[in-house]
Amino acid sequence: MGYSGRYHAASLAAVFLALGIGLLIGAEFGDEVVSGTAGSLEKSLSGDLDEANARIDDLQGELDREARFAQAVYPSLVGDTLPGRSLALVALGNRPDEVRDDILDAIEPTGAKVTQVAVVREPPDEQGLRDIQTGKTSRSAKEQVELAATRAGKALVDGRGFYEDSQETLLSSFSGKATPVDGVILVRDQPESAAGDSETENFEAAFIDGLVDGGVPVVGVERTDADPSSIEFFDAQELTTVDDIGLVAGGVALTYALRGAQGTFGTGEGAELVPTLLRRPGATTAP
Repeated sequence: MGYSGRYHAASLAAVFLALGIGLLIGAEFGDEVVSGTAGSLEKSLSGDLDEANARIDDLQGELDREARFAQAVYPSLVGDTLPGRSLALVALGNRPDEVRDDILDAIEPTGAKVTQVAVVREPPDEQGLRDIQTGKTSRSAKEQVELAATRAGKALVDGRGFYEDSQETLLSSFSGKATPVDGVILVRDQPESAAGDSETENFEAAFIDGLVDGGVPVVGVERTDADPSSIEFFDAQELTTVDDIGLVAGGVALTYALRGAQGTFGTGEGAELVPTLLRRPGATTAP
C-alpha cells in the first residue's frame, strides 16, 4: 500500500526561489550599485534555497519513517479481523487496476477473501436487462431496467440463480464464483460513453439498492487522486465510503467498514480519517 506525500508546498517554494535567482542573474542592471545589490540578493536567495532543500530532505525522511511505521503496524490493526469472510469486488464501468491492487493488499491480512470480481457494464444493456425479466408486466421500460438491476444486486449478495442468469447482460467481465458474500467493495470508474448520463446513474442507484437489500456491508472506495471523485455519488446512495484506499489509513477504514462501521472516512472534506476501532474478534474486556 502507498503513502501520500504532504510536503509538495515546500518543493514548490524551492522552485520559485530558484526561478527568482535566475531572473536576478539574467537581468542586466545599469550601474555597479544595482549590480552589487543584485549580487547580495542572489547570495541571500541562494542560502534560502539551500535551507529549503535541506528542509525538504528532513521532511521526506520523516515521511518515510512514518510510512514504514504505518506499514509495520498495519497487520496488528487489521490482522484476522474478518476471518473466513467472502467478499465481492464490484466495479461500475471500469475496474481500475491500481484500486484493485490496493484493495487486495488491504484485505490480505484480515483473513477475508475476495471471491469474485465483477465489472458492471456501462452504459447498461437496457434491452438485455428487460429481456431477462420473466412474465408480463405493466411497468415502463425504465422501471423494468431498474427492477432487473435491483434484483441482480440482491442476487449477487445471496448467490442466487438470477445473478448467474443475468451475468452476460449485466457484466462486461467476471472472475471467481457466484456464491453468497459477506460484504461488497464498490468502485466506480465510468467510461466516457456513460459519464454524466442520468439513465446510467439511475441504473447504478438501482443496482446499489439491491446490494444494500442483501443485508451485508457495502463500502464505496476510491484513491485520493481519483478524478472525478465518486464519493458524492456514493454518499447520495447512503453508502459508507473510504476515499484514500491507497493509504494505510484507508485500509484500516475499509476493514472496519466491512465489520459494520458506518460513515465517511478518509482525507476528504468532512471525512473522519478512520472509524472508531471495533473490538477484534475474540477479544475480551480487560479486568
